[in-house]
Amino acid sequence: MTMGISRFSLPALALVATALLSGCGDSESDQRKAFIDYLNTTVARSGEQLPRLSEDQKKQFGPYANDYTILYTFANEVNKAVDQGLKPAIASLGTIRTPQDYLTQRDAVSQSTGSLSVMAQQIQAAKTQADTAKGALKQPDELKTVYDRIYSNVVTTPASKLSPVLPALQSLSQDVVQAGDFLRQQGTSVSYNNGSVQFPTQQQAQQYNTLMSNLASKSQALNQAKQLVQEN
Repeated sequence: MTMGISRFSLPALALVATALLSGCGDSESDQRKAFIDYLNTTVARSGEQLPRLSEDQKKQFGPYANDYTILYTFANEVNKAVDQGLKPAIASLGTIRTPQDYLTQRDAVSQSTGSLSVMAQQIQAAKTQADTAKGALKQPDELKTVYDRIYSNVVTTPASKLSPVLPALQSLSQDVVQAGDFLRQQGTSVSYNNGSVQFPTQQQAQQYNTLMSNLASKSQALNQAKQLVQEN
Protein backbone atom coordinates (compact mmCIF):
# COMPACT_ATOMS: atom_id res chain seq x y z
CA MET A 1 0.00 0.00 0.00
CA THR A 2 2.84 2.33 0.86
CA MET A 3 4.61 1.49 -2.39
CA GLY A 4 1.56 2.48 -4.40
CA ILE A 5 1.28 5.91 -2.80
CA SER A 6 4.95 6.61 -3.32
CA ARG A 7 4.78 5.67 -7.00
CA PHE A 8 2.01 8.13 -7.82
CA SER A 9 2.84 11.02 -5.50
CA LEU A 10 6.36 11.70 -6.78
CA PRO A 11 5.41 12.37 -10.40
CA ALA A 12 2.59 14.63 -9.20
CA LEU A 13 5.00 16.73 -7.13
CA ALA A 14 7.42 16.99 -10.03
CA LEU A 15 4.61 18.19 -12.28
CA VAL A 16 3.63 20.95 -9.87
CA ALA A 17 7.23 22.16 -9.58
CA THR A 18 7.57 22.23 -13.36
CA ALA A 19 4.42 24.29 -13.68
CA LEU A 20 5.68 26.82 -11.12
CA LEU A 21 9.03 27.21 -12.81
CA SER A 22 7.36 27.55 -16.18
CA GLY A 23 5.05 30.26 -14.84
CA CYS A 24 7.97 32.32 -13.49
CA GLY A 25 9.86 32.05 -16.77
CA ASP A 26 6.88 33.10 -18.81
CA SER A 27 6.32 36.13 -16.55
CA GLU A 28 9.81 37.56 -17.14
CA SER A 29 9.66 36.64 -20.78
CA ASP A 30 6.30 38.37 -21.21
CA GLN A 31 7.55 41.48 -19.38
CA ARG A 32 10.65 41.64 -21.53
CA LYS A 33 8.71 41.14 -24.76
CA ALA A 34 6.16 43.81 -23.81
CA PHE A 35 8.93 46.26 -22.95
CA ILE A 36 10.81 45.57 -26.18
CA ASP A 37 7.63 46.10 -28.18
CA TYR A 38 7.04 49.40 -26.35
CA LEU A 39 10.58 50.57 -27.07
CA ASN A 40 10.33 49.65 -30.75
CA THR A 41 6.98 51.32 -31.26
CA THR A 42 5.97 54.08 -28.84
CA VAL A 43 9.41 55.19 -27.66
CA ALA A 44 11.08 54.96 -31.05
CA ARG A 45 8.44 57.29 -32.50
CA SER A 46 8.31 59.75 -29.61
CA GLY A 47 11.75 61.36 -29.89
CA GLU A 48 12.49 63.29 -26.69
CA GLN A 49 8.79 63.69 -25.83
CA LEU A 50 8.44 60.42 -23.97
CA PRO A 51 5.11 59.54 -22.36
CA ARG A 52 4.77 58.68 -18.68
CA LEU A 53 4.03 55.02 -17.97
CA SER A 54 0.61 54.19 -16.63
CA GLU A 55 0.25 51.95 -13.60
CA ASP A 56 -0.91 49.12 -15.87
CA GLN A 57 2.19 49.51 -18.03
CA LYS A 58 4.44 49.46 -14.97
CA LYS A 59 2.88 46.15 -13.96
CA GLN A 60 3.15 44.85 -17.51
CA PHE A 61 6.86 45.70 -17.77
CA GLY A 62 7.72 44.61 -14.23
CA PRO A 63 11.31 45.48 -13.28
CA TYR A 64 11.94 46.83 -16.78
CA ALA A 65 9.83 49.85 -15.88
CA ASN A 66 12.91 51.07 -14.01
CA ASP A 67 14.92 50.80 -17.22
CA TYR A 68 12.38 53.07 -18.86
CA THR A 69 12.64 55.58 -16.00
CA ILE A 70 16.25 56.25 -17.03
CA LEU A 71 15.11 57.30 -20.50
CA TYR A 72 12.09 59.23 -19.27
CA THR A 73 14.03 61.20 -16.64
CA PHE A 74 16.68 62.36 -19.08
CA ALA A 75 14.12 63.21 -21.76
CA ASN A 76 12.40 65.48 -19.24
CA GLU A 77 15.68 67.31 -18.60
CA VAL A 78 16.14 67.84 -22.34
CA ASN A 79 12.63 69.23 -22.68
CA LYS A 80 13.21 71.51 -19.71
CA ALA A 81 16.47 72.78 -21.20
CA VAL A 82 14.74 73.55 -24.49
CA ASP A 83 11.63 75.14 -22.98
CA GLN A 84 13.28 77.09 -20.17
CA GLY A 85 16.71 77.73 -21.66
CA LEU A 86 16.92 77.63 -25.43
CA LYS A 87 13.52 79.00 -26.41
CA PRO A 88 13.59 82.11 -24.17
CA ALA A 89 17.17 82.86 -25.28
CA ILE A 90 16.28 82.49 -28.95
CA ALA A 91 13.20 84.69 -28.49
CA SER A 92 15.10 87.49 -26.76
CA LEU A 93 18.00 87.39 -29.20
CA GLY A 94 15.59 87.31 -32.12
CA THR A 95 14.17 90.71 -31.15
CA ILE A 96 17.50 92.46 -31.77
CA ARG A 97 17.46 93.99 -35.21
CA THR A 98 18.83 97.51 -34.71
CA PRO A 99 21.59 99.00 -32.50
CA GLN A 100 19.00 100.47 -30.13
CA ASP A 101 17.63 96.97 -29.52
CA TYR A 102 20.85 96.13 -27.68
CA LEU A 103 19.72 98.66 -25.10
CA THR A 104 16.05 97.76 -24.86
CA GLN A 105 16.59 93.97 -24.84
CA ARG A 106 19.68 93.98 -22.66
CA ASP A 107 17.94 92.85 -19.45
CA ALA A 108 15.88 90.14 -21.15
CA VAL A 109 18.99 88.69 -22.80
CA SER A 110 20.88 88.86 -19.50
CA GLN A 111 18.17 86.85 -17.77
CA SER A 112 18.19 84.17 -20.45
CA THR A 113 21.98 83.95 -20.17
CA GLY A 114 21.66 82.84 -16.55
CA SER A 115 19.09 80.21 -17.51
CA LEU A 116 21.41 78.80 -20.18
CA SER A 117 24.19 78.37 -17.65
CA VAL A 118 21.93 76.50 -15.24
CA MET A 119 20.51 74.30 -17.98
CA ALA A 120 23.96 73.35 -19.28
CA GLN A 121 24.94 72.14 -15.81
CA GLN A 122 21.67 70.24 -15.38
CA ILE A 123 22.01 68.47 -18.73
CA GLN A 124 25.55 67.40 -17.90
CA ALA A 125 24.47 66.11 -14.50
CA ALA A 126 21.47 64.28 -16.01
CA LYS A 127 23.68 62.65 -18.67
CA THR A 128 26.14 61.45 -16.04
CA GLN A 129 23.29 60.07 -13.93
CA ALA A 130 21.73 58.30 -16.93
CA ASP A 131 25.04 56.77 -18.03
CA THR A 132 25.71 55.51 -14.51
CA ALA A 133 22.24 54.00 -14.18
CA LYS A 134 22.47 52.37 -17.61
CA GLY A 135 25.88 50.92 -16.78
CA ALA A 136 24.39 49.15 -13.78
CA LEU A 137 21.64 47.44 -15.80
CA LYS A 138 21.74 43.69 -16.38
CA GLN A 139 19.63 43.09 -19.45
CA PRO A 140 19.20 40.01 -21.64
CA ASP A 141 20.97 40.41 -24.99
CA GLU A 142 17.67 40.56 -26.84
CA LEU A 143 16.60 43.60 -24.82
CA LYS A 144 20.03 45.20 -24.57
CA THR A 145 20.34 45.51 -28.35
CA VAL A 146 17.07 47.41 -28.60
CA TYR A 147 17.61 49.43 -25.42
CA ASP A 148 21.08 50.58 -26.49
CA ARG A 149 19.68 51.89 -29.76
CA ILE A 150 16.85 53.76 -28.03
CA TYR A 151 19.23 55.09 -25.38
CA SER A 152 21.42 56.54 -28.11
CA ASN A 153 18.44 58.31 -29.66
CA VAL A 154 16.94 59.59 -26.40
CA VAL A 155 20.05 60.33 -24.32
CA THR A 156 23.37 60.23 -26.15
CA THR A 157 22.46 62.11 -29.32
CA PRO A 158 20.44 64.94 -27.70
CA ALA A 159 23.16 65.43 -25.09
CA SER A 160 25.86 65.63 -27.75
CA LYS A 161 23.83 68.27 -29.59
CA LEU A 162 22.88 70.34 -26.55
CA SER A 163 26.26 70.27 -24.84
CA PRO A 164 28.03 72.59 -27.33
CA VAL A 165 24.99 74.72 -28.21
CA LEU A 166 24.06 75.87 -24.70
CA PRO A 167 27.47 77.39 -23.80
CA ALA A 168 27.89 78.81 -27.31
CA LEU A 169 24.53 80.55 -27.08
CA GLN A 170 25.41 81.74 -23.60
CA SER A 171 28.63 83.29 -24.90
CA LEU A 172 26.69 85.03 -27.68
CA SER A 173 24.16 86.33 -25.15
CA GLN A 174 26.92 87.66 -22.92
CA ASP A 175 28.36 89.63 -25.85
CA VAL A 176 24.90 91.04 -26.56
CA VAL A 177 24.66 92.17 -22.94
CA GLN A 178 28.11 93.72 -23.24
CA ALA A 179 27.01 95.65 -26.33
CA GLY A 180 23.97 96.91 -24.43
CA ASP A 181 26.16 97.97 -21.52
CA PHE A 182 28.50 99.84 -23.86
CA LEU A 183 25.69 101.77 -25.50
CA ARG A 184 24.16 102.53 -22.12
CA GLN A 185 27.48 103.96 -20.95
CA GLN A 186 27.56 106.35 -23.90
CA GLY A 187 24.33 107.94 -22.71
CA THR A 188 23.10 110.83 -24.84
CA SER A 189 26.39 111.22 -26.69
CA VAL A 190 25.16 108.79 -29.33
CA SER A 191 22.17 109.10 -31.63
CA TYR A 192 20.01 106.46 -33.28
CA ASN A 193 18.57 107.09 -36.72
CA ASN A 194 17.02 104.75 -39.30
CA GLY A 195 18.35 101.57 -37.70
CA SER A 196 21.90 102.85 -37.24
CA VAL A 197 23.93 104.51 -34.50
CA GLN A 198 26.24 107.51 -34.70
CA PHE A 199 29.11 108.16 -32.30
CA PRO A 200 30.78 111.53 -31.66
CA THR A 201 34.31 110.08 -31.70
CA GLN A 202 36.19 107.57 -33.82
CA GLN A 203 37.29 105.68 -30.71
CA GLN A 204 33.70 105.02 -29.67
CA ALA A 205 32.84 103.85 -33.17
CA GLN A 206 35.81 101.48 -33.19
CA GLN A 207 34.86 100.01 -29.83
CA TYR A 208 31.32 99.42 -31.04
CA ASN A 209 32.49 97.85 -34.30
CA THR A 210 34.74 95.49 -32.35
CA LEU A 211 31.75 94.39 -30.29
CA MET A 212 29.73 93.84 -33.45
CA SER A 213 32.56 91.83 -35.01
CA ASN A 214 32.66 89.53 -31.98
CA LEU A 215 28.91 89.07 -32.19
CA ALA A 216 29.06 88.24 -35.88
CA SER A 217 31.68 85.55 -35.25
CA LYS A 218 29.34 83.85 -32.76
CA SER A 219 26.07 84.30 -34.63
CA GLN A 220 26.16 80.70 -35.85
CA ALA A 221 25.25 79.63 -32.32
CA LEU A 222 21.81 81.20 -32.73
CA ASN A 223 21.20 79.34 -35.99
CA GLN A 224 22.26 76.06 -34.39
CA ALA A 225 19.96 76.67 -31.44
CA LYS A 226 17.02 77.38 -33.75
CA GLN A 227 17.67 74.19 -35.69
CA LEU A 228 17.87 72.20 -32.46
CA VAL A 229 14.51 73.56 -31.30
CA GLN A 230 12.92 72.68 -34.63
CA GLU A 231 14.24 69.11 -34.38
CA ASN A 232 12.95 68.80 -30.85
